[in-house]
Amino acid sequence: MATRLIRRSWWVDFRFDHTRHRKRSPENSRAGARAYEVALRQRLARGEDIDGKQRLSERLTFSEFVPKWFEEYVIPNNKPSEQKAKKYAFSASLVPFFGRTAISEIGVRDVEQYKAQLVREGKSHKTINNRLAVLRKCLHTAYDWLNLAGTPPKIVWLKCPPPRTDHLATDECDLLLQHSSGTIREMILCALRTGMRQGELKGLQWTSIDWRNSSVAVRHSRSDYTKSLGSPKGNRERHIPLDIDLREVLSARRRAEGYVFLDGNGQPFTHMKVSRALAEVCCRAGLRKIGWHTLRHTFASHLAMNGTPLNIVQALLGHSTITMTMRYAHVAPSALRTAIELANPRTAGTANYGQPVGNKWQERQLQNTFANGEIDENQASTHGYPPSDLPLAA
Repeated sequence: MATRLIRRSWWVDFRFDHTRHRKRSPENSRAGARAYEVALRQRLARGEDIDGKQRLSERLTFSEFVPKWFEEYVIPNNKPSEQKAKKYAFSASLVPFFGRTAISEIGVRDVEQYKAQLVREGKSHKTINNRLAVLRKCLHTAYDWLNLAGTPPKIVWLKCPPPRTDHLATDECDLLLQHSSGTIREMILCALRTGMRQGELKGLQWTSIDWRNSSVAVRHSRSDYTKSLGSPKGNRERHIPLDIDLREVLSARRRAEGYVFLDGNGQPFTHMKVSRALAEVCCRAGLRKIGWHTLRHTFASHLAMNGTPLNIVQALLGHSTITMTMRYAHVAPSALRTAIELANPRTAGTANYGQPVGNKWQERQLQNTFANGEIDENQASTHGYPPSDLPLAA
């Protein structure tokens, strides 16, 4: 506390935003001076001067507010990767464009001019919308914190084409595994069979594997930015069953604790190392260059193609909403094919009128139910499943 006794009077003497403030305490005691300093600092933080009058907060520029917002809002509420993205958005374009403008003077036309500039620079609509989202949140917080009159400017988002998801065919997955070895092969297999993100693979711990139930709990993600473990995207833990191939590979070198995947030096993998390793494998296999997220798309696409319900795909991927999972709906069997076949006289007689053909997920579920003795052949036939195709009950 910057309190001092000068000629039998208590004073507060401190700096705020590089400005020195020196005032006599109205209560002539050490405790009174300390309380007075706290009150003065609170007034300054709210945009008031030390005399209690409302300061012209409307004159506060965008560049003056951004550091405070970043320190008091972004850092406490966002993950390191999100902090890094927002910091780049501010330094690359938002502050250079809006920096000298008072926050209260930023209007709809300014936002539209900013969008037009980014379009001229060749930025994608997705990138522009991401930066507009940062701007929108920052302005809304400024109006709230500074008690500015009116409302923040309305932001109109640019239309973005639906995201395209690239995925590997079954034979391409086999090629990828055939031309990889060691830890990288295990990571590729894990990505193809669990759909885990790159950060989740890098941060996977032995303690997260439940050997008794043959499943893995996705509760960590390693960040290259902080070089530490954090929670997965969305802060949601999910559980994914291990298939027989992945279980055999991991159980061969089972450990009690620590990272599951380490590089040749016994250190956790970085984004650069795993990206370079995957690119080398693709080159040896004669495949196009892909990223680790393509393996996640492959996992989800193959589930959908085999008829797995999209809500189960959503749970396995850890999506917050079904909307994100719907990007894989186009590869799933559906009644659309039946409708087209019914419209053609040549195929109308052979069109399937029931459940879409090729739903391997439902077939497997029925096989497991029959094998466990939960239903008999007569009950199975009511589901349209030929008894001759069912496995013998144990």
